[in-house]
Amino acid sequence: MFTFDVKTLLMLIYMRRIITLSLSMFLVYSSLACTTAIISGKYTADGRPILWKLRDTDEFQNKLRYFTDGKYAYLGLVNTSDTQGTQVWGGFNSTGFAIMNSASYNTNLTDTSKFADQEGRIMKLALQQCASLADFEQLLASLPKPMGLNANFGVIDANGGAAYYETDNYTFVKFDANDPVVAPNGYIIRTNFSFTGKKDVGYGFIRYQSATELFSNADARGDLSLEMIYSTFSRSMYNSLLGVDYATNVPQQTKGSFIAAEDFLCRYGTASNIVVHGVKPGENANLTTMWAQVAFPLTTVNIPVWLTPNGDLPSVVSSKNDQHVLLADYGMALKSRIFPIERGSGSKYFDMAIYQNSTNGGIRSQIERMEAAVVSKANTEFTKWRSTGINPKQVKDFYDWVDSYVEKEYKEAFGL
Repeated sequence: MFTFDVKTLLMLIYMRRIITLSLSMFLVYSSLACTTAIISGKYTADGRPILWKLRDTDEFQNKLRYFTDGKYAYLGLVNTSDTQGTQVWGGFNSTGFAIMNSASYNTNLTDTSKFADQEGRIMKLALQQCASLADFEQLLASLPKPMGLNANFGVIDANGGAAYYETDNYTFVKFDANDPVVAPNGYIIRTNFSFTGKKDVGYGFIRYQSATELFSNADARGDLSLEMIYSTFSRSMYNSLLGVDYATNVPQQTKGSFIAAEDFLCRYGTASNIVVHGVKPGENANLTTMWAQVAFPLTTVNIPVWLTPNGDLPSVVSSKNDQHVLLADYGMALKSRIFPIERGSGSKYFDMAIYQNSTNGGIRSQIERMEAAVVSKANTEFTKWRSTGINPKQVKDFYDWVDSYVEKEYKEAFGL
């Protein structure tokens, strides 16, 4: 039998608390992670910039919201629980300015300031008052210090600007996607560490490598397109460390084929996805489009939205107050089917057979079928609007069709 004196016992209790705190911090950091990228319009097929955020958070109920509380009207991705709309986690405004972020965990390491977690408020402020990268830089420079920031902000504007800003509590550093030295292929990727921060500290190193390989391979094929990002990259199950893309290993059975899903770009903690397709310099900013998945991307179809004077949005992605949106509820219900183990470490294990299989196609085949119909109709309408300008009445008609189609198809395909 072991015996301990009081000093030793207190030390063991202290060590246990430290270990517990470290584990809890790891879980928090893991759940507040994101995979993001920007692409300069100089390098895209149609000359328009792209901004992408695959959002990881413990706030699984997300939605879109229209705001007119600033200099510019804007659309933003928000937590459903944030009834006052105090924070925005990505979006764009009426000037064609768009912003998103990924949390960084390797800056502010020695800073003792307790002012923190201001990223969502700063993005809201930027959408309210910024029309360009220069405006955003001026905003950062003018903020009281410490800023309460520890993030990589991705920004595009209607002037051809595309850049990341790595921030800490006191400074920011710009990484310009139009600078061939910084971004030789016109794109920049960020996960949950900053290049200006301490080396080998942070999160998302495997996701960063996976995203880098996906972008590089698509670029080499000439296929680094808007649709590739919002439909394929947002649902990626590629693990660069293992060199395995689980989406290519399709089981025959319809359930019970589990894989460990810890380091995919899209994983259990992924709550939503947005891709903003900007405009060319001189083009009307109201052609800016945001493709949004307001819930788990593997189970949620992409919905395109535009900023119109009356603030219309599809009801399947937008609601009043703290009401859940229908598509988020549908996406979460299907997510529970492919992560069926609720106890212990069940959230790390994914039933690939339920998601996709060679017998009945699984959930994936139905999601792709529905999304193809939405994309086809959206492209038909948007092709006209590029010539005639955005027509708010036609946008509202499209949204009404989306609401009816999505509800009907999810119910018929999945019994929801």
